[in-house]
Amino acid sequence: MTDQAFERALKRLDDAAEHVDVPEETLQRLHFPRAVLSVAIPVRMDDGKLRVFHGYRVQHSNLLGPCKGGLRYHPEVDLDECKALAFWMTCKCAIMELPFGGGKGGVAVDPKQLSMLEIERLSRGFIRQMGNFIGPETDIPAPDVYTNERIMGWMMDEYAHSSGRREPGVITGKPVALGGSVGRTEATGRGGFVCLERLAKARDWKAEERSIAIQGFGNAAQAFARLAAEAGYKIVAVSDSGGGIYRQDGFDVDELIDLKNQGGKIESLYCDGSVCDGANGAARKIDNQQLLALEVDVLVPAALSDVIDGDNADDVKAAVIIELANGPLSDEADQALEKRDITVVPDILANAGGVTVSYYEWVQNRTGDYWPIETVQERLEQRMARQFDRVCVIADEHDISMRRAAYVLALERLGAAAEAMGTDRLFNGA
Repeated sequence: MTDQAFERALKRLDDAAEHVDVPEETLQRLHFPRAVLSVAIPVRMDDGKLRVFHGYRVQHSNLLGPCKGGLRYHPEVDLDECKALAFWMTCKCAIMELPFGGGKGGVAVDPKQLSMLEIERLSRGFIRQMGNFIGPETDIPAPDVYTNERIMGWMMDEYAHSSGRREPGVITGKPVALGGSVGRTEATGRGGFVCLERLAKARDWKAEERSIAIQGFGNAAQAFARLAAEAGYKIVAVSDSGGGIYRQDGFDVDELIDLKNQGGKIESLYCDGSVCDGANGAARKIDNQQLLALEVDVLVPAALSDVIDGDNADDVKAAVIIELANGPLSDEADQALEKRDITVVPDILANAGGVTVSYYEWVQNRTGDYWPIETVQERLEQRMARQFDRVCVIADEHDISMRRAAYVLALERLGAAAEAMGTDRLFNGA
C-alpha cells in the first residue's frame, strides 16, 4: 500500500460528507484512530537464533461497538496501512449495520519464509503482546492476508492460556471444531457474488453471456469464481503473483482451484501452486497488467491495493469492477474510471461479507447456539442484498458513484450514533 494511505482514505470520507448532514465533530472523530498499539515480538527460530518481528494493532472507532478487523502477515505491513484498513473496517461495519467499529493489525513478515512451528510461535507471541488490548467486548481480530483459520485457532488458544479463561468470541475465522462458523471461509467471496447478482438483475444480464476476469486467486477470489461459474458466468482469466492465464471460452473453475491449492511449502499451511500451472491447450499465459486490460464485462481485483492507478486506468475495458481486495484502485484511477462511466462496486461494500459472517460467528460464540450453513448463507445474502440496494438508491438520489454513496451511507449511520451520545448541536441548543 502506498504512503499516506490513511490520509487518502479519509479524503474519500470528506468527499462523501458533502452529501450528508453530519456534525463536523463526527468527521473529527473519524479522522483519528482511538488507539494504536505497536509491539516487538521475539521469536525463537528453528535454528536456535532469536528474531524480533514488528506488529501493530489499530482500533479506529468504537462508535457502533467493539472494534473488529483482520490480522495480516505480509512484508509490507506498517502502521499507516493498518490505520487505513481499520478505517475501512469502520465503514464496512456501518454499511452492513453491524454492532462493531473498525480495527486492523498485522506483522511485518514474509510467512512463506517461516516453518509451521515458527509461524505458530509468532502467532502466539503476537497475542501475548496484544492480550490486554483485545477481547470479545473490546476488539475482535480475524484472518486476513496470509493468515487463516489455523492461525486464528492458535491465537484463541494463546489468549485462553494468557487470560486463564476460554473466550471463543475473542477471535473469529477460527476452525469450526474450535467454535468457528460454517460459511466463514467463503463469506467474502459470497458477499461479492451477491453484489454481482444484484447488479446483473438491475441490468437484465444473462450470466452465460457475461465474462469475468479475476486478478488474485486467494480464498475470496476462489469462492467468488466458483459461485459465478455455477451461476453460468464465464471465468475467462485469473492470475496470482506468479502470473495469469486467459481462455476466451472460460475455465473449469474447480480445476483452477485444485491447481492453485495443490502442494505447499509449509505442509499446506500456505498453498504453493500457481494458476499459471494450468496454462495449456487453448489457454495462454498473461501477466497481471494484461489481465487488467482484457475486454471483459466484469473485472474483479482481489489481491493487493493500488493495482489500478493513474498509469493503467485508461487500459481498463471492463464495464464493471467489483473490488474484492481492499483499496485496489488509487484515487487517480477512481476519477478516471468514473469519467468513463465504469461502475465500481467499492471494497467497503463488495468485500464486507467476511466481517458479516465474522459477526455471525461472534454471536454464535456468545450464545452457544450454532447455526447450519443454510442459515448463515441466507442471512449473509439477505444482508448484502439489502445494503447493496440501499447504496444504489443513495447513488441515484445524489447522482454520485457507488463508492461515494457507500461512504454516505456509512456516515449517516456513524453520525446517528455520535448524535445519540450528544454533539455540539445538543450542547449549543442548535
